[in-house]
Order: sequence, then structure tokens, then C-alpha cells
Amino acid sequence: MAGTATRERAAETKAAPVDQDVLIVGAGISGIGMAVHLQQYSPDRSFALVERRANLGGTWDLFRYPGIRSDSDMHTLGFVFEPWKHEKTIADGPAILEYLNRIVDERHIRERIRFDRKVVGADWDSAAARWTVTLEDNAGGTSTTTARWLYLGAGYYDYDEPFDASFTGREDFQGQIIHPQFWPENLDYTGKRVVVIGSGATAVTIVPSMADKAAHVTMLQRTPTWYFIRPAKDALANFLRKVLPEKLAYKITRFKNVKLQDIGFRRARKAREGQDFLTGKIKDALGERYDEKAFTPPYNPWDQRLCLVPDADFFNAMKADKASIVTDHIERFDASGIQLKSGQHLDADIIVTATGLKLAVAGKIPVRVDGALVDWSEHYYYKACMFSNVPNFSAVFGYLNASWTLRADIVAEYVCRVLNHMRATGTTVATPALADPAALTEENIFDFSSGYIQRSLHIMPKNADKLPWRLNQNYIQDRIDMKTGAIDDGVLAFGNARSLVSIPAELEAAE
Repeated sequence: MAGTATRERAAETKAAPVDQDVLIVGAGISGIGMAVHLQQYSPDRSFALVERRANLGGTWDLFRYPGIRSDSDMHTLGFVFEPWKHEKTIADGPAILEYLNRIVDERHIRERIRFDRKVVGADWDSAAARWTVTLEDNAGGTSTTTARWLYLGAGYYDYDEPFDASFTGREDFQGQIIHPQFWPENLDYTGKRVVVIGSGATAVTIVPSMADKAAHVTMLQRTPTWYFIRPAKDALANFLRKVLPEKLAYKITRFKNVKLQDIGFRRARKAREGQDFLTGKIKDALGERYDEKAFTPPYNPWDQRLCLVPDADFFNAMKADKASIVTDHIERFDASGIQLKSGQHLDADIIVTATGLKLAVAGKIPVRVDGALVDWSEHYYYKACMFSNVPNFSAVFGYLNASWTLRADIVAEYVCRVLNHMRATGTTVATPALADPAALTEENIFDFSSGYIQRSLHIMPKNADKLPWRLNQNYIQDRIDMKTGAIDDGVLAFGNARSLVSIPAELEAAE
């Protein structure tokens, strides 16, 4: 009827075709883990991976500094589906890359990876129930691909730009300044005086690794760190591998290590008990060289992540007079090294600025839902991997108090459960529906005081004080919830492609 008022109403439509059901961004631990889980649990779903680098491995391909290694045991940093077969459980970067390459080759995943493709945009269209993802190649050319589900395995820090701790006089230094994220190939530091600024996991790895060839390596710290000493080899794991089938031995060791991590975390959080235990181990390792000022942090254990020291290598380098720790503040760089506020001067030929990472959310990808740019700081985590009111989207952010892969495994399995539910119910869209964010009680997303965490809180998604709207730091609880909890929980809303149709008001009323 001409002139009759109309109203718009959402109507279900047929979903538009896609290039693949699931597009995985990143071919590191998280992305490879998701690919294998799809093969195992959702074999009817097509998938592809896009990787911005020329090689797979993510972090383990990017970082090439001396001694690069895991800071978790490989029975938990390894995947649930693939036993770790090396003798060392604290593995170096090349061994981890070999593990990942073997997985993708044995499972024929490599041919599904498009290398040298950076995701520069992701747009969700509710009318088509699909993502359109824009890719950029090394020459600057762009292309697009479509997917029903977008799975982000891009890690949690900025690959392009590390944290820049500005030091006065940096331009005056006549030697070489290096950030571990961009380590120069074939750097010769033989006989050189090296100062490593920082006291985190990267610094504690680099110092003993450079000490054998360098004239001396000094770790310059502003604040001491809590260290945990453990053997690089797991004697029980290696024994079990000799007497049991590989997969059973791995499963037992993995269970043991998960439990020990949980017990150790809880024990360390009891401030006095944790401090005494960790300090005692360092005193045993250093003997008369123990310096209380250098090894007494102003925070409790696990307020920041503990730094792993395999086979006490860091402390052995100190005992051999190949390495040392200086606790002080930097006044400025000068031509020959670093002038400290105490008046001490550190001579250096090479300065390594292991001052931390810069976090990034969603791989810095501009994500839009029906044209509206997603501001992640305005969305709540759902089940530690999805986000309020963002459809068909998941991401991995590993544990701070345990191995990254523990989260990657359970998130991948959970997303497969969601995909299987959608197949069974004939739906194409799954959205964590949050109508009233004000009804939730927000909580600090990370109960950690680490600088890289605190610097990035303003860009991180929100965290509620209770499930499902939070990113938990409890693997055992998460595993139970995500493996056995109901998929259709009254929060995750399922539906199909939606379009707005205009109908006369009186006909709508008649309906």
C-alpha cells in the first residue's frame, strides 16, 4: 500500500558461501593446535591458515637470540595430542621448531598454510553470516578470503614494535644496541663486554648463553626477580618413555607436571613460604656469592611470572665469573657504556635492551562487526576465548601461571564443540550475548604486577568476577568447564544469517 509506514525487522536468511569454514590466523603453537583439533574433532569443517611470516612457528621463528628456549616444560608446552620425544624437557628454539614442523608435515597441514600473508582487516557481515578477511602480501598487494569462523592464534604481543624503554644518551653510545626481538644474524660477541638490561625470562636466558664467548656479561636490573631452578631433563619422564608406550608415558608426565605447577603456584603465593623456598634454592646454587640485594624482589612470588633457570645455568655463569648482576638505575648512556645513578659506570661493547614486550590485542587487526570497529576494551571475555557480542570469533591468550599450550589445547577443543553443536542444530552463527554489561562486576583481568601487563591494561578486554565472562588463570578448573560444560548455556546464542527487511506496520501488527 502506497504511503503506508514500514518497519525494519531482522529476518533469517540463507548464509552466503565461504572459501573455508574456519580461517586460522597464525601458524604458531595456537594456530597449529587448532588445525589438528579440527582434523580430529570437526573433520567435516574446511579450514586454512594464514601466516604473516615466511615460516611457521610464530614466536619460535621470530626470536633468534642466544639460548632461546621454553620457559615451561615441554610436556605442558607440547600439545595434548603429540608427545614430546626429546630428552630435554626444557627445550631450545630449534627443537621446538622441529616439533612443530613435524606435526604440520605428518598431518598434511603445511599445504593449508598461506605464508607471507598479513591480515590487515576482518569484517563480519550478519546478513551473510561470514567474515571477509583482507590479506596483504610482501609486495603490498591485497586480497580477500571469506570464512564462517575466525580463529585468532596470533599471540599476545606486538611483532613489529617491542616496548621502547627510552634511555637518555642512547645516540651517544659507540657500541651496538640490540633488542632481543630483532637479534642480528651471526652477531659476533666473542671477547666483548656485554650489558643486558632487564631481569625477566629473556635476560635470564641470554646472560648464560652469551657468557661462554663474551669477555663478561652483566645483567643490569632495576628490580630483582624471583627465580625457579629445575633440571632441564625430567628424569621420571625419560624413565617412563623407556618402559611405557610413548603416548601413555607422555600423558602421565603431563598430568604430573600440571599438578606440580598448580601446587607450586599456590605454594608460592603464600608469601613467606614461597619466598623462603625460592631463596633457599638460590642460596644453594650461589653459596657465598649470594647477594641479598640482587635476589630479594619487592613483590611476592607469582605477583609476576617466575623466571625459570634450567640446571642453574645462570647462577653457574656467575660462579665462574663470566656473569654478574648489578642492581641500580640508569642515569644515561654514554660513548663507552652506561652511567648509573649510584655513580658506577658499566663499560660495554654491546648493550642488550631486554626491557620487555609490548602487548597487542587481536594481532592489531582492525575487526569490524557490521561496519562498526570493535574496541576490545569495551567487550568482556567469554569462556576465556570468545568476546561479548562478537559472533563466530575466538582467540587464544595463554596462561601467565602455566604453559601457553594448556590454554591453546582446551580453547581449540571447545571451539570444535561449538562448531559441532552448530552443525547438529543447523545454525551458522554463535554469539556470546551480553545485553547488560553494567550488570557484571568487573575485575582486574590479570592479578600480576609485571610491567608489560600493567602497561597494556587499557587495551585489554574486560574481565568479570565470575564465569563465563572472564579469562581465568586456573587451568584445571578451565579444562573441566570447557570440556564438559554445556555449549548451549543460555549465554551463547545460536542463530543464522540475519538481514533487515521492511514490512508494513499493519502487517507486522497482524502477525
